[in-house]
Amino acid sequence: MAIFLVCMASLVLIFFTSYVFHLFTNTHRRLPPGPRPLPLIGNLLDIAGDLPHRSLAHLARRHGPLMTLRLGTAGVTIVASSPATAREVLQTHNGSLTGRSPPDAWRGAGHADNSVFVLPPRRKWRALRRIGAEHMISPRMLDDGARRLRPILRDAVLGLVGRVSEAAGHGGVPVEVGRVVFAALADLQWRAMFSVSLDEAADVDTARALHDAAREAVALSLKPNVSDFFPMLAAFDLQGLRRRFGRSMATVYGLIDEQIEIRVRSRRLDNAGGVDKDDDLLDVLLDMSEKGKDGDVVNIDRGVMRTFLADIFLATVDAVSCGIEWAMAELLQNPPIMLKLQEELRRVLGSKTHAEYSDMDNLPYLQAVTKETLRLHPVVPFVPNETEETVEIQGHIIPKGSTVLVNVWAVHRDAEVWPEPDKFLPERFLLRQNEQEAARRPLGTATTEFELIPFSAGRRVCLGMPLATRMLHAMLGTLLHRFEWTLLREVEKCGVDMSENLGLTMTMATPLQAIAKGI
Repeated sequence: MAIFLVCMASLVLIFFTSYVFHLFTNTHRRLPPGPRPLPLIGNLLDIAGDLPHRSLAHLARRHGPLMTLRLGTAGVTIVASSPATAREVLQTHNGSLTGRSPPDAWRGAGHADNSVFVLPPRRKWRALRRIGAEHMISPRMLDDGARRLRPILRDAVLGLVGRVSEAAGHGGVPVEVGRVVFAALADLQWRAMFSVSLDEAADVDTARALHDAAREAVALSLKPNVSDFFPMLAAFDLQGLRRRFGRSMATVYGLIDEQIEIRVRSRRLDNAGGVDKDDDLLDVLLDMSEKGKDGDVVNIDRGVMRTFLADIFLATVDAVSCGIEWAMAELLQNPPIMLKLQEELRRVLGSKTHAEYSDMDNLPYLQAVTKETLRLHPVVPFVPNETEETVEIQGHIIPKGSTVLVNVWAVHRDAEVWPEPDKFLPERFLLRQNEQEAARRPLGTATTEFELIPFSAGRRVCLGMPLATRMLHAMLGTLLHRFEWTLLREVEKCGVDMSENLGLTMTMATPLQAIAKGI
């Protein structure tokens, strides 16, 4: 008992000494200002809750757009909350701020070991990003007459119409918007990766299990986790997030591994003169895997392959589905805006069955609605990076090894840039275009002031941005061109629940349901 008391007293003394030391050294290290941390827990009470992007924005209003926090024992965290500070992090010092530590949940099923989202920006990371950009989701592949991808994009949009029509044909049965979009995009992504539709690759129950597992994995990805704040406790996985994430990813991996095995057998027949190659993303990865064995390129083994395919699948599918769900929620609460957009769609599309990205130059209001949606509801509300060397930002020192968070949600609601920042006002983008007399920028491309960065920016810019922006426009435009939408009576009376749920992306806490009627 005496030994236990001595150990506890020693720990308390160590923590208190460390606390005083940090308070003293912070004043001499030129760190950005911030709230005073408490012993051991730091500033965790200042960001308590499941929506840290809102808590951080509230703190920034008191302490400034560049502030210092200590979150548990995980070290120094610097938060950037304005367009100017975001530009410093994501552009000016981007070469020194591209490190990234995985959330502890991602260690489930070994996902963090090979994820392109958290790999250090070295040879393997560059090779994987190049594969995605050059062979699947680059603007050139998506727009320049690509024979394989463009029909897949079209079929995904028409598949979405079919899913909504089926629900609408059942006498006013509500459509769960996010789920039908998620299902259509999952099939698109599966075909792009494996040249086979999800319906062909799996039975109904298996496909539904994949959807559920993917959505759970996304929801668990960035949930506040005590293991991230107190690394010494990570081994215990006190909240069970790593175990749950691992189980979900095991389901996703299982179906991906099945497709890899089928393709490997097919390629053996191909080498024997039996079948032709599909030349899809999986073939590209397998080609690199074979070359890597000879030491010519980065070795893409089975673990890297399935993790990369899972990353592409989860991120793209979830980003687009939650973006469309937020857009529909905003439009259903603003009938005049929805009517104005539908009038533009009727005028431009006429009797066309669906919207395409090639129509976008003639649909400025659709572009404005999409941009305003992503301003209010960015796909990822904050972007974490790590400093690989000490840098200076706006006169403050950011030490090596610090975590640097860009609070995209706060950047997008900066009152100095966006008048009435909490209101859904698509016209603000039309006015800004006219005032600046500038050519339209592609959605997601940051302005020089970094006012709108829903897909981040710099070296870690979202890999799926070209595909996501095209499908956001095409699917949202088609849903509004082909259907009239109304809220359920009880929802219309009480209002849409716009509360948020934070995972890999920022989703609606209560899934949006609405009645669709074919036009």
